[in-house]
Amino acid sequence: MKAMPAILACTDGSIYAPSIYQLTAWAAQRLAASVEVLHVLDHHRERAASIDFSGSIGIDASLHLTEELTKFEEEQGRIARLKGKAILEDARQQLAATGIANVTTTQRHGTLVDTLDELEPRCDLVVIGKRGEHADFAKGHLGGNLQRVIRAAVRPVLVAARAFRPIERFLIASDGGPSATKAIDFALASPLLKGAACHILRAGHVDDRAKWYLEEAAGKLRAGGSEVTSHAVSGEPVTVIAETVKREDIQLLVMGAYGHSPIRTLILGSTTTTMVRTCLVPVLMFR
Repeated sequence: MKAMPAILACTDGSIYAPSIYQLTAWAAQRLAASVEVLHVLDHHRERAASIDFSGSIGIDASLHLTEELTKFEEEQGRIARLKGKAILEDARQQLAATGIANVTTTQRHGTLVDTLDELEPRCDLVVIGKRGEHADFAKGHLGGNLQRVIRAAVRPVLVAARAFRPIERFLIASDGGPSATKAIDFALASPLLKGAACHILRAGHVDDRAKWYLEEAAGKLRAGGSEVTSHAVSGEPVTVIAETVKREDIQLLVMGAYGHSPIRTLILGSTTTTMVRTCLVPVLMFR
């Protein structure tokens, strides 16, 4: 008997959390999947016991300060654990309100990337927000955890935008590379995108060969039962993709994590970093 698909949703209770839960619920309903919500307590902080105060203050004062700092750290840790439990309970309640009953919650100590390295093999899809609790919204920076997750993830990563809208139209940004091919194969095989109108775009340098690959991919999707509109547009990929998303009222951008064009380096390069940062829709990414 085939195991039920599983989704791993990562949350830190940031302003993106409601959108993460709505996007997770949408995916869980489409995939008939269980959901595991993950909250990671990063234990990277200074340890008071390792600080040497002997050169600046007396021994007795140093020992007293060390004891007080240790107590302070312990209290901070206790509060962080309680906050994490509250975040997970809120996630469970928000998912339950959408009708998702098969939900488990997990709290871990460590780093998100290391924890995902352990937990990812048991899931089919990872959901994470574009930015986290400490995001610099003024500068529009991506969350540091997101960039590290994209580099390390083996499973598809679904990146939540600030707000969720029902997904009726999605856009595949294709360059003909292996990861873009994986995205197309996923659209063909997975129930996640079934029934949604598909747009497939080839941006950048568009010659006859590029158009041929584009129409071949579009033909596969049509043969699989999808309603497909193909676009071949010369120009800077970042600009072309953004304009297409806006013009066609796209609710989900689908991209490969590595390719052959300027989209090639994705989260490691400026094109994809800019796309994920500036697009106001969720992004589904494949390696």
